[in-house]
Amino acid sequence: MIIGCPTEIKAQEGRVGVTPAMVYAFEKAGHRVLIQKGAGLGSGFPDEEYAANGAELLDTAKEVFDASEMIIKVKEPLPAEYDLFHEGQILFTYLHLAPDPEQTEALLRKKVIGIAYETVQLANGALPLLSCMSEIAGRMAVQVGAHLLESPVSGGRGILLSGVSGVEKGHVVIIGGGTVGTSAVKIAIGMGANVTVIDMNAQRLAYLDDIFGSRIQTLMSNPFNIAKAVESADVVIGCVLVPGRRTPVLVTNEMVSHMKRGSVLIDVAIDQGGSIEAIDRITTHADPFYTKEDGIIRYSVANMPGAVPRTSTLALTNVTLPYALKIANLGAEGACKADPAIMKGLNVYKGLLTYKGVADAQNLPYTPAEEAIG
Repeated sequence: MIIGCPTEIKAQEGRVGVTPAMVYAFEKAGHRVLIQKGAGLGSGFPDEEYAANGAELLDTAKEVFDASEMIIKVKEPLPAEYDLFHEGQILFTYLHLAPDPEQTEALLRKKVIGIAYETVQLANGALPLLSCMSEIAGRMAVQVGAHLLESPVSGGRGILLSGVSGVEKGHVVIIGGGTVGTSAVKIAIGMGANVTVIDMNAQRLAYLDDIFGSRIQTLMSNPFNIAKAVESADVVIGCVLVPGRRTPVLVTNEMVSHMKRGSVLIDVAIDQGGSIEAIDRITTHADPFYTKEDGIIRYSVANMPGAVPRTSTLALTNVTLPYALKIANLGAEGACKADPAIMKGLNVYKGLLTYKGVADAQNLPYTPAEEAIG
């Protein structure tokens, strides 16, 4: 199979979908790899390193798309890339289609075979291609919150999360106790903050209590508990994810209206629609936060791990390579039939929408993946 990797064009996105190590693996398996010149520079991989491992370097994204049977990226395609696809081309990347009808329409129109990292799912419910980025985003979120609390940075409350002797610690509220939330807890505890974790799964809360003990407060997710926790928070981090579906809104504008001026809201799931109603737009690493009349600082960068592209690229490609090799070796249909996890990753197939969560979010016709590929 001919595999192509273009340069990411999302603002401040330095990650790359294919590393030189992946090129080596593909070449050893008998595949051909095309890399757009400069695609790996943001993650510290020069063109020479790709070439040394057998990649062919091309000047433009169009050349890569035109010649490739499978495109491997990191982020979802942007409008400038829609017309580069051709019918039957495999796209293996994060898609996050549920809140993005424009992208959904484009991929259906171009009859792309779209396999989304974020919905590749194991039998036990684990999301192996999402958890690595979730871990990074969770760890980053607390760092970001601590930074934005500094007055000269954002007009924040001027609070040190750890406090000092004789001075109260900052309060971090983490909504969602999955991979993102657990990673955020680790860093918040390490910084010495008071930490509250809210989740709807009693077993998950029991697990977090066992792991972290008295260093955290766990609360069952309901509007009353969320409202009380948000009101007292210095930093609120939304960590809720429903695989492939639009994120439910759990933190309402009414709850946020009772927060202290200079407090911080961070929504890690903004690329799936977000769980904090008061955050009404996506930001970028170039302009990552904004403040409204209420004085609350809002951070809503959709590609948080893109700020640490070297770490993120290595973590991501460690887990995508086995799946990418299976798709290259067996073809999209063969890989889906051989591996139920890849079948769950199939979101669009040659003009058919094959992921129910996306169909429900956009009120579009749905065809089960197994039926679509025959």
